[in-house]
Amino acid sequence: MTIDRNPQITAFRQVLISCLGCSLLLIGALSLLPQDIQGQSLRGSTASLDRQERAARGHDFTYIESPAQLERFVRSGYLVQVRANRDFDLHGVSYPFVRPETRTFILRLSSQYRRACGEKLVVTSMARPLSRQPRNASSRSVHPTGMAVDIRRSNSRACRNWVESVLLSLEATGVLEATRESYPPHYHIALFPQPYTRYVADLSTRQAETRLASADVVDYRVRNGDSLWNIAQSHGTSVDRLMQENDLKGSRIYAGQLLRVPVTR
Repeated sequence: MTIDRNPQITAFRQVLISCLGCSLLLIGALSLLPQDIQGQSLRGSTASLDRQERAARGHDFTYIESPAQLERFVRSGYLVQVRANRDFDLHGVSYPFVRPETRTFILRLSSQYRRACGEKLVVTSMARPLSRQPRNASSRSVHPTGMAVDIRRSNSRACRNWVESVLLSLEATGVLEATRESYPPHYHIALFPQPYTRYVADLSTRQAETRLASADVVDYRVRNGDSLWNIAQSHGTSVDRLMQENDLKGSRIYAGQLLRVPVTR
């Protein structure tokens, strides 16, 4: 039996085994083989900063100068507020605002994290005006654009492995750049909104197609009082799907009629 020596690959396989029935976030991870991860790194680099800057310019994002300008962006809807919930907490976040797509990412990641690890995700930073950047912040940081989020590194090795496996897989798809930082221990994540939106939409389509592909078709004899709606409801399908399966042009059916009814397993 071959033993994996690469802890990233081992951790990734553990994620696959424990989260096969989980949300769309990991469906994307499931589509990546371990060899896709081997070339990735969370160490950070000049090339990573370049990609983050290019993404910010490509989205025409403004580097927000001051708290007053940040407030204007919030009022205009360019930034949205993020509130803690049952899946994640905010710690030391002075400005709990990000781009809408980044909020979606936080909600999806934290929900999956809590289910996989049994603890809440902790978000430590979001949008920061240039005038409020910490001393150790990079001069090229994209936090002032609202597209970045920092999350605390857990004390649990299993949880760290989970987060790093997911970040590596998502980085490989080109929807974000992630860096493992040491002071304080956290992960810096720069999300690329347009690629991420396309990625989520594609996953949603694939999930819907999978649901349709898993449907059986049974014969059903129409009884007095039946309608397409109650037949569809009782079999876990939709009226549109029922009409499509039977090539019906309208909703009228009659007692004794034989219908083919999709039943989702």
